[in-house]
Order: sequence, then C-alpha cells, then structure tokens
Amino acid sequence: MADKPRGKGFFAPGGRLLLPAVLVAFYVLARVLVAAGLLNGYWQLILDQSLIVATASLGLSLIYGFCGQFSLGHAAFYGLGAYTAGLISKLWGHGDPLWFVGSLLAGAVVAGLVAVVIGLPILRLRSDYLGIATLGFGIIVKVLMDNSGKLIPETGGATGMTGVPMVANLTWVFIVAVAAIFLVRNLVFSRFGRSWVAIREDEVAADAMGINTTRAKTLAFVLGCALAGLAGALYAHRYPFIHPSSFDFLKSIDFLIIVVLGGLGSFSGTVATAVAWVFLLEGLRAVLGVAFVDYRGVVYALILVAVIILRPRGLLGGKEWSALLPRLGRRDGREEAKPHG
Repeated sequence: MADKPRGKGFFAPGGRLLLPAVLVAFYVLARVLVAAGLLNGYWQLILDQSLIVATASLGLSLIYGFCGQFSLGHAAFYGLGAYTAGLISKLWGHGDPLWFVGSLLAGAVVAGLVAVVIGLPILRLRSDYLGIATLGFGIIVKVLMDNSGKLIPETGGATGMTGVPMVANLTWVFIVAVAAIFLVRNLVFSRFGRSWVAIREDEVAADAMGINTTRAKTLAFVLGCALAGLAGALYAHRYPFIHPSSFDFLKSIDFLIIVVLGGLGSFSGTVATAVAWVFLLEGLRAVLGVAFVDYRGVVYALILVAVIILRPRGLLGGKEWSALLPRLGRRDGREEAKPHG
C-alpha cells in the first residue's frame, strides 16, 4: 500500500508543479515591474543580491547543513570568486559575454581549488576546532585582499577594486540561482548526500559502515566553496565597487545565520531565508540608518534567540518543498518522492 502524502501546499506531492510555476511567475513579474518602472534600480540591486546570497548560502548548506562541518570562513571563498572574476573581466573581458561566462567559471574553480588545498588538512578537525581553523583562513584571505594592491595594482588593495564591467543582471543571477538549487537538490538525494547526512549524524558510525568520511567531507567542502566562488563572481559583476570589507568575518556570520535559521538539512529553507534575510537587513538599515552598523550584532542575536525559542529546528524544520523532491521509485504504479530527513 502506498504511503500517504505528507504535508500541504509546497510540501504535498500534488504540489510538484507549483514551485517551478512560482519561479517562472517570480521572474516574469520582476521583469514586468522593471519594464514598467515600478522596481527602481535600488530594489533591483537588492533583489539580485538576495539571489546571489542564496547561491552562496546553498554552498554552506552543503558543508554545514548536510555534512555537519562547522565553517566560519565561507565569505573568504565568496571573496576569492569575486576578486578572480572581477580581475579577469577588468583586464581582458571588457564586457564580452564569453569572457563574462568564463570569469564566472574561473571564480568557482579558483574557490574550489583553494578549498581542496586547505580542506584536506583542516577537515580532519571536528566541531569547534574546524570552525576556528576556517575562521583563521578567512582572516588570512581578508588580509591578503587588503594588501593585494602591492602585487596586483588592479585589485586596488585596501581601497577596493573598481572598473569591473557590470554585465550581470536579473536574468543571469536568476539562472545561476535556480541552477544552484537543482544542483544541490540532486547532490543531496544522491549517494553523496546520504553519506554527508550519515557523517553529520555520527561520523564514527559512518566510518564503521564503510563510508570514506575524509573524501566525502572534502567533496562537500569543495562543492560548497565553489558555489560561494560562483556567487562572488556574480557579485563582482553586479556591484560597481569591490572592497575587502565585504568579505570579512561578519559576512561569514551572515551565511551561517541563514543556514541555521532556514533549518539544518533543508536547502529549501536556506533559499527562502537568504532572500528574506537580505530584504530584512535592508529594511532595518532604512529604519535605523547609520545606527544599524552599531546595533547589527544585537539584531542578529535577537533574531537567533527568537527563532531558537519558537522554531528550534529552523523555519522549515528540515522539510523540503515537494516540487524540489526527486522521484525515487514506484509504488502501486505511481512514482513518489519522500522528503529528506
């Protein structure tokens, strides 16, 4: 006998076509609002930034949400992708579409290669020790960005880099975000995803069951950091000014908060929270003005405390939108998919 459908709305098996329809409607609506002049340049920038942050946050969701590897250096890979792509486009691209696509791929590849180099030694650490190691790496990258102008003057060093062609738009950002969502979905519901969840729940048991935990953790770390690099590459082509302060420790905290609030082990929750988080911060900045910088930490703490009290497992509690669930098999002649977790 087939299992009964679980959940309602987005979480119901019958709602499988709902999310793709919503994504298409979202894009069409945004384009119509832009064409009609109802969505000004400022809010277009915020909308694009929310999707860029969602892409980067999906990378940390793989690392921490599914594999359980506590990382505090995610913004470093975000910055590596931004500086790599920005430098390529500034020196050779000059707005050419092929160079733009190549710079996006280069940003992701550089971030992934750096993740391999540092991931192999530090992923042998666990829990707080891993967090401290990644935090240290993030600080190192920030210092290198501040002093990069001495070696590569085009980066601008501590004054920031300008002159990168602003060729990224809503269409590019939307395509990359949707591609990242489905990439993460396919990985999570594959044998790699099952290995990551096993490691997150009990690494010793996963190792005893024959899972190569070092390889699995490294794979999650590299893919997650590559997504951060890809998001950073988009950021470099969407904002006219790239500064090292945009990739400091607080930015890593932003990504961590998004993953925790959305619910560990829920990429749907990560995407929804990332979009909401960017708009929330802009709303608070508009209300508090310059005082927002001083009270930013207080706001973060209050939001975290409220969510932990009201929703201990995060906003979606480990659930996924059914439209994103793969069809795993047949029962009674019907294909079904069960939510992860």
